[in-house]
Parts: sequence; C-alpha cells; structure tokens
Amino acid sequence: MYLIAGLGNPGREYENTRHNAGFMVVDRLADRLNVRVETRKFLGFTGTGLLAGEKVVLLKPQTYMNVSGESIRAAADFYKLEPDHIIVIYDDISLDMGSVRVRAQGSAGGHNGMKSIISHLGTNAYPRVRIGIGEKPSPMDLADYVLSHFTKAEQEILREVTDQAADAAELLIGSGVQAAMNRYNKVKKAAKESAEPPAKEPETQPAERGRS
Repeated sequence: MYLIAGLGNPGREYENTRHNAGFMVVDRLADRLNVRVETRKFLGFTGTGLLAGEKVVLLKPQTYMNVSGESIRAAADFYKLEPDHIIVIYDDISLDMGSVRVRAQGSAGGHNGMKSIISHLGTNAYPRVRIGIGEKPSPMDLADYVLSHFTKAEQEILREVTDQAADAAELLIGSGVQAAMNRYNKVKKAAKESAEPPAKEPETQPAERGRS
C-alpha cells in the first residue's frame, strides 16, 4: 500500500492559497476515487481507496506546514511503510506556475514542510510530486506570497495542474518513479531548452512566516 500526503495549512483562511497546492491534489485524487478525506487520524484527515491497483491512504496533515512530518511519521509507523511507499505532494516556488515535476528523493530545497518530513522520517529518500507555483515577485515577502491566493489567470490553469499532479502520483504507483520522472520531467526540460539555458535550481528558500 501507499501513503499519499498533500501538504498545506488547515483552516478556512488558507483555503486555495499557493501553499495548499498539495491539499488540492489530494482532493482531486479523492474525487477520482470517490472517497472522502475526512477521517480524523494521524494528526490529519485521511481517506482510503484503490489507485493503480494498490490500496492508498490519502492524507492531509492538520499540523500546519512547518510540522507536517509529525502527521506523516504517525501514518508511516502505523502502516509500517517503507519510505519509497510514501508520496509527498507540495508546492514549489522554483518551478514555473503550471509545471509538475517528480523526484525519487532529494533535499528539502528550503521548503519547511519538507524539512519537517525529512527530520521525522530520518531520510530524504521518498518520492515527491512538486507543483510549480512560480517565483515570488521581487518586492513581495515570501511568506505573504506562498500564503496568497492564486490570481484569476492562474486559477484558469490550476485545474489542469492538479490533474497532472494527480496523474503523476497514479503513474508513480502503477509504473514506478522512473516512469513518472521520464514523463513529467522531460516535458519541463524540453520547455526550458526551447527557451534559454536553465538557471541552476536554488537549493534554499526563506522560511515561511510563523507556523505556515
């Protein structure tokens, strides 16, 4: 079985904000599987179903972003899951809005939710689906940006983005992480090559405000 955890912040004030992109993808998966992610468990809301022939537990941690690892560790321990069966879906400012990328493992890249998960699991060797939310405008504080709502123009492509991320998670389970990386990461690479040589992806980003 697999655990699919989408990251975000609980509460109405954070609904549909950039930092809750992971929640949105879990909601999309729940719609596809006709399940409800509303059972209170593992410091979050959960729902179970079948995806690509495998049992999956959908999880939306309710611990606030910076301590997401507490919820994911609790679920992983209960189901005795190895790290390669834990899929984390989250927002990434280093990717253009509308892009999706899959990784088998890696650093937190400055994302506080990912830092917490790596700390609690004791490893960074778990697959993740990254959702591009775009780089913040230069005069804007990072915390304000990730906690802001998508613009009207961005909302028009948000459904496609969440669909692609949900597809990526399904492909990852059904065909493996390499197949998912081949499909989604090559698209990104081709797009960059058609424009200009890519800049080196930043390793860090400033911490979010407070308990975001």
